[in-house]
Amino acid sequence: MIYGHDPRTGETVGSALSETDSAGVDKLVSAAAAAGTAWRATPAAERALALEAVADALLANVDELWQIADQETALGEGRLRGEVARAAGQFKLFAEVIRDGGYLEAIIDHADASLAPPRPDVRRMKRALQGVVAVFSASNFPFAFSVAGGDTASALAAGCPVVVKAHPGHPNTSERVAKIVRDALPHPDLLGLVQGMQAGIDLVQHPAVVAAGFTGSVAGGKAIQKLIDEREVPIPFFGELGSVNPVVVLPSAPVKEVAAGFAGSLTLGVGQFCTNPGLLFVPEGDELRSAIVEAVEGTSGGPMLAERIRDGYLGGIERLGELELLAEGKPGEGSLAVTPKVFTADVDTFAKKLPHIGEECFGPASIVVTYRDVSELGPVLERLEGSLTATLHGTDPGEAGDVVEVLGRKAGRLIWNGWPTGVAVCWAMHHGGPWPAATSPYTSVGATAIGRWLAPTAYQDWPDTLLPDELKEANPLSIPRRVDGRSQL
Repeated sequence: MIYGHDPRTGETVGSALSETDSAGVDKLVSAAAAAGTAWRATPAAERALALEAVADALLANVDELWQIADQETALGEGRLRGEVARAAGQFKLFAEVIRDGGYLEAIIDHADASLAPPRPDVRRMKRALQGVVAVFSASNFPFAFSVAGGDTASALAAGCPVVVKAHPGHPNTSERVAKIVRDALPHPDLLGLVQGMQAGIDLVQHPAVVAAGFTGSVAGGKAIQKLIDEREVPIPFFGELGSVNPVVVLPSAPVKEVAAGFAGSLTLGVGQFCTNPGLLFVPEGDELRSAIVEAVEGTSGGPMLAERIRDGYLGGIERLGELELLAEGKPGEGSLAVTPKVFTADVDTFAKKLPHIGEECFGPASIVVTYRDVSELGPVLERLEGSLTATLHGTDPGEAGDVVEVLGRKAGRLIWNGWPTGVAVCWAMHHGGPWPAATSPYTSVGATAIGRWLAPTAYQDWPDTLLPDELKEANPLSIPRRVDGRSQL
């Protein structure tokens, strides 16, 4: 049986839930595949209405949802209410995306007999993958990266049915959210939910599954990729994995603002964010160092989401213990509570201990690396693994030098005078990056996340009556298209 646990006390909460056996996984995936046939054929305008209905249902049940999730995550009312709103916002965004139609990348090249060789009439667009999308929930976002998270919203928007592997850290929350979403969809089988580790294995290897999305650890992502490699027919795997999110503080940056912002970002949600600032590069000097110490000592820890995550944090702290301890916050309360810790090293010492010292420590821990001159940073930053984000702080952009170019190769989102925690749900957002931040160039947040669940099809000399509406000569849906090389909006 599967139980939820209160991170504050360690006690079981909610109902005992059965693990989904192999037959149960097959039943859910098969039902989703069958429901997906009609869903793919449903006009985008109707799919958009269904997505908005899901968003409205989530918001209507927020009073119940945050309390169930708080019992299993200890994340608190404010954070969880906000996360339900974020999850609903993702469904609303993708309703806009599919109404717009630009995500289909419709292209028409009319026939041209004057060319050598003559060109036929060719029309291309993206269409939903022909099968079920498997989604693996994240531990740290029980709503926004879970059953009703961005992977589910974008896949449903694309026209794909979804089966979610619930995270063991919030099983009861997952069950309740799944029911709310199913009840809001035109067919409940468009969303399935499985519980248990073996169910996840069976899910990703099911022949009707055509793609998988995952948010979690590097080890977890590698395990899923290995399972996919064992399949007779391979499928794309879109994973968001580890990230240290380097922050470079330039000499012109305001000291107090940087110190306060760093401490707040570091300890937000007990540091359980994939965008946590794990490395802070600062110029030598006592003023900023003292400000960082004061800011960090004013923070408090708290319970982590699960025993396994707490143990992983403590193991990471042991590894970082090779360095000098710069500052620590107040210890949190509860059996799974941890203390924020910040270590420090000069840039030469840090460089000598790469790569292992630069690996992610998931939780409220970071390394402050001091440098003498910005010119020292390029070679060190070049040796870091890929991250979701990279940040620069300063008032004089001219100080950055070649750091900008290096960071541009190392991260998917570049930030100026901000902090990486907090990922806006919008058209332009990119939440991904070079390995191990992500397994592909795609994003898991923002409008273009829908591209993961689409594949292009070209139609050559196809009769207009047989073409999809998106490619018909008259453009009956009035979507953006590129015709004979020119954009038509």
